[in-house]
Amino acid sequence: MTTSTRGAAKAPAVLVLEDGRIFRGRAYGAVGETFGEAVFSTGMTGYQETLTDPSYHRQVVVMTAPHVGNTGVNDEDPESSRIWVSGYVVRDPARVPSNWRSRRTLDEELVKQGVVGISGIDTRALTRHLRERGAMRVGIFSGESWVGIRDEALLAKVRSQPEMKGANLSAEVATKETYVVPAIGEKRFTVAAVDLGIKGMTPHRMAERGIEVHVLPATATVEDVYAVDPDGVFFSNGPGDPATADGPVAVMQGVLERRTPLFGICFGNQILGRALGFGTYKLKYGHRGINQPVQDRTTGKVEVTAHNHGFAVDAPLDKVSETPYGRAEVSHVCLNDQVVEGLQLLDQPAFSVQYHPEAAAGPHDAAYLFDRFVSLMEAERA
Repeated sequence: MTTSTRGAAKAPAVLVLEDGRIFRGRAYGAVGETFGEAVFSTGMTGYQETLTDPSYHRQVVVMTAPHVGNTGVNDEDPESSRIWVSGYVVRDPARVPSNWRSRRTLDEELVKQGVVGISGIDTRALTRHLRERGAMRVGIFSGESWVGIRDEALLAKVRSQPEMKGANLSAEVATKETYVVPAIGEKRFTVAAVDLGIKGMTPHRMAERGIEVHVLPATATVEDVYAVDPDGVFFSNGPGDPATADGPVAVMQGVLERRTPLFGICFGNQILGRALGFGTYKLKYGHRGINQPVQDRTTGKVEVTAHNHGFAVDAPLDKVSETPYGRAEVSHVCLNDQVVEGLQLLDQPAFSVQYHPEAAAGPHDAAYLFDRFVSLMEAERA
């Protein structure tokens, strides 16, 4: 990605999809060129959390909400230390933000972090196109230097970029050094959290429940995990194709062999699926937003949940499966398309969900899952 910060407000911009569809608009954020996988997010709020979610690494995010940037940018809501999206697409950016916590405009933040975007295009048409054709590679080209360049030349640049399928990205976004998030109040448990692209709110939700969280790099080994003497092990969300994550799969299998209480979310759900012997596959356009209905099949309750995943686990919905670590079943399912949204083992304390119970941004319907993890650790200790 190449960027400049000059002339963004008036500079022309063009978005080129790998199938040849083109949208023309105005630059938003930094001026330059950027590439990634075009995906759309249906969240009406929470754009700051979306931008800083490491799971969006190497993706160009299209916002379906027409007005973006209304509340500006603050210093409390980021989910990581930087913006991870490779590009940003909005219809009508706010001209003047209004919020008591706002410190700067979203446009200023995008410029500051070198994120190339485009505004003033029909994001409804673009979203419908991605729903019909599927997520695909895309390029955004903004600034006067691209005026007059033939569309065929821009398309060739887009098609030369790597695809998301087969991409191994978790180590690129994860912490390089272990760090500790202390328990809030009395310490009850110690959890080793394997960072595959973890969001800041996730260890905070565990800390609220008296858990001291040791966040480990994505390259952590089984020995690294058990060096912290954990009561439980957690595998986080993250970007990329789970079919490439052989290292984390091996670590999870080591945890399952020791029968330590285990909880995974998003990418961690896919890792558990692979560890149990299930396959994974790429969804046509994925689930991204904060309004996805999921049924907890263990209780029958329906919860509205926050999602960000383009891959899913291929596990049977209609039966209990035999695995090397005991019986397993699908515990949660998406009511929109019947995609597997959770797994649980019946013979040992391990479970996972495909979505984001930390709810940053999003509804808090799924917060009980952290309590379920605590209950597993309590039972194991007893």
